[in-house]
Amino acid sequence: MVTAVNLQQDELPQVKLQRQKCYRLINSKYPPVSVFDDVADADEFDALFALQALTNPRLQAQAGNLTLLPRYEIPFAITGCSYAVAPFTHVNPAGSRFSDGRFGVLYLADSVQTAVSEVAYHQGCYWSKVPGLAYERFVFRALSCEFTDVSLTDLTRLAPQHAVYAKDDYSAAQALGIHLRNQGSAGVQYYSVRNSGAICWGLFSPQYVTQMLQSAHYEMIWQNGNISAINQIVSYSE
Repeated sequence: MVTAVNLQQDELPQVKLQRQKCYRLINSKYPPVSVFDDVADADEFDALFALQALTNPRLQAQAGNLTLLPRYEIPFAITGCSYAVAPFTHVNPAGSRFSDGRFGVLYLADSVQTAVSEVAYHQGCYWSKVPGLAYERFVFRALSCEFTDVSLTDLTRLAPQHAVYAKDDYSAAQALGIHLRNQGSAGVQYYSVRNSGAICWGLFSPQYVTQMLQSAHYEMIWQNGNISAINQIVSYSE
């Protein structure tokens, strides 16, 4: 398998995207709005956050670690700002395909089906490690999103056998993600590993997002050691 070591940003092509439509799936246990959606700019945010923090002990948990994201990168005033910001202030310490857990990445897919496929795979991996779990129902919120005016490192030019596309070993992809981010890359365009031929994007900042709208709810049924069914249970007009 080809490795990702020593790839430089200037050795990889860039793709310029404008008003790119995309989708994301998140667990419905997360609140649909937060303090990020109540303000229009960074000054308002700081004032409101300081005021609400005096009376709302859960506010810090909802907002996440604000030191991980510069204020100028928060797209205040867009619809769904909290959805765009969450991956960067609630970073998964276990990491993801293009992050080792020290920074967030906003992962987006070219269709709802691709987003569902990606999430279903990771949910299956997680719940398969829970002993004695015979049946459970998980509900997810589908988001219809858009980002614009950004040039991304185009990994779709790499061979399918490249190490960044390893199904379960993220070491090469993480090394490349860290390297590209340190070089100033805004993110990556790459092929989905869970839905063959589909396109995904990983943004290293939420500042390019212009909207994230709730569009549907899906349920995943865990039964007999795997996800046995995936159903759309609610749909909203976009």
